[in-house]
This record gives sequence, structure tokens and C-alpha cells, in this order.
Amino acid sequence: MRALALCFALAATPTLADTDAVRAADHAAENLIAAGEALDDARRARDRVAALTQTIQAYEDGLAAMRQGLRDASIRQRGIRAEFDRESAELTRLTGTLLSMRTAPEALLLLHPEGPVNNARAAMMLADVAPELEARVSMLKAQLEELELLRMLDRRSLQTLQDGLEGAQAARLALSQAITDRTDIPKREDIDASTVAALIQSAETLQGFASSLAEEPLTGSDAAEEFSSQKGSLPAPNGATVLVDFQKRDAAGLARPGWVLALPPRAMITNPWPATIRYVGPLLDFGSVVIVEPQSGYLIVFAGLNEAFGQVGEVVDAGAPLGFMGGTSPAPDQILLDVQDGSRQDRTETLYLELRIGQDPVDPGDWFAASEE
Repeated sequence: MRALALCFALAATPTLADTDAVRAADHAAENLIAAGEALDDARRARDRVAALTQTIQAYEDGLAAMRQGLRDASIRQRGIRAEFDRESAELTRLTGTLLSMRTAPEALLLLHPEGPVNNARAAMMLADVAPELEARVSMLKAQLEELELLRMLDRRSLQTLQDGLEGAQAARLALSQAITDRTDIPKREDIDASTVAALIQSAETLQGFASSLAEEPLTGSDAAEEFSSQKGSLPAPNGATVLVDFQKRDAAGLARPGWVLALPPRAMITNPWPATIRYVGPLLDFGSVVIVEPQSGYLIVFAGLNEAFGQVGEVVDAGAPLGFMGGTSPAPDQILLDVQDGSRQDRTETLYLELRIGQDPVDPGDWFAASEE
């Protein structure tokens, strides 16, 4: 009777999930292929900087989606293996019971210790076992086929990831060159570069330098004056998650008046709103720093870049590239290993983001949208 109970428990198991993870990964692969085609067009575009910026974003989105698809596929593989191991063991016990009954003397099978009525009931239950058992075996076969499909996805993804990583790096190099080659840079003439240089020499902290810049806000009215109405809707750096929130202490016990963000290696940082660059370059021990002024009295600080673009006084549009993070993108086989063991090693670089209104830093969470780790 225990064997029969096992059989009906198996019959009640939910049906096999579809291959959403495979479809998601394949869709991401198609997007990476499209990004590669866009790269060739971007190199010939009239506005190469804008075209290459869009291409890099397409690569970054495609690679992130590919990682997520592979991560989901890996989770599905582990689930299938656990389910298969559990159910195959139960089916083995049930099959063994049925085989032992088949080899027993027929006279014993016709007897039931509680009489002929229960004997008839048992016979009816046995008649139900065979189709349920066959259905469950078919289910396990489908699970094995899905498992093989997921394994094939891993093998296929290696080359796709390799092409995507190489394409993204080629696009970054092309963008850096296109920015260097620019000749028609829109700039404001009312910024004294020597004053900025003097402020750098006297700066002891990033916050002190930003405060000094805030003491001399830019004047004039332009489209950027609408920045104050964008509270809560500014785009955070693509692919970023918040590691340390505003005024929260980090692992070293240091509280900063801004966000510490985690980003993938070589991630592109873009300008969230039309602004004027007030500072760009190395600063103290923060790596490369870009400070933009989207409206008189407002400053946005990006610190920790490996490569920064632009010039002091340059007017930059929303979505314009400000620089790249450092680090080295992992090899495709390492990406597969990371997603298979459940680790999240795709965000290894840190960026510090601060927003100031006059002399006061404010919580970026009130202005930007970003996911928390």
C-alpha cells in the first residue's frame, strides 16, 4: 500500500515548467548580434559619439540580459536535477514493488487479508497505477530533454558572450577616439579654468572641492533650468546597484553624503540631464572625477571613474558619455562559472555619486532611481 501511495503522490506533482530561461537567453543573444551590426553603422554615422554611445548601451544591456538568462537557466538546471533525483528514487521503489508482485504466485495475488471486497479495491488501485506511472515516466523524460537543452545553452553561450564582450570593447575604443576627434565642442565662456585649478590645489576632500565650486554657481537661463522639476525621475548609471546608501557607514565605518554604487567592469557612465561640466580629471585619491552643473546651484559628482570625457565648460546633453569604469571584463567561461555557482561577480567596480544643492549634499535616493543590492 505504501507503493500505491507513492504513485498517487507522484501524480499530484506540478507539471514541468517551460523553457523561459532558454528563450530569454536566446533573445539576449539576438540583441547582442544586433548591437554588433549597429557598431558597424555607428562607425560611419555622422554623429559618431551619439551612435557609439547607443551601441555601447545596447551591448551592456544585452550582456546583462545574457547573464541573467544564464543565471535563470542555471537555477532551472539545479531544480530539475533535484526533482529528477527525488522522483526517480520514488519511481524505482514503486517499480520494484510492482515487479515483485508480478513474480509472486497468482494465488497469493487473489487473496487479501481483509476479505474479497478489499481485494477488489486493491485490484482497482493497481489498474490505476500503470497509466499514472507511465505519465510520470514521460514527465521525467521531458525533464531530461529540458536539462540537455539547458546544457546546450551553456555551450552555445560561450561564443555569444565572447563576441559580445569583444564588440563592447571595440565600441568603447571607438567612442574614446571619436570624442578625441571632436572639433565642434559647445562650451560656455564664463568659466575661469585657472580658478578651478586653484581650487584643486587647495582641496583636501572631495566634499570640500565640491563646496568650493558651489560657491560660484553658473548664471544664465537655458533648458537645464528645468532640472529642479526632475526630482525622483533621474536615471541612475546603467546597471548600478546601491552598495552604501546616503549617510550610511561602509565596511570601514565611514559615512559619506552620497551613494556608493556597484557597477560592471568598464561600464559607461552617462550624463543624467543637460548640464555644464564644472570639473573633469583626477582628484585626490578618487580616481577620475566628473562634476556637472545641471542648473545654477545644483552639482552632481561622479567619482571613481577610470576614464573621464569632456572639458571644463563643455555643455553636455542628457545621455552623453562622461566616462568608463575601470576593471577587466571576465572571460566567457568565468561568467558561466559565476552564474552556475550562484555568485554575482558582474558588479565589481564602485562609483561614488553625490548631489548637492548649494552647499548641502542631499539624498540621491530622492532624485535618482536605482536598485538596491
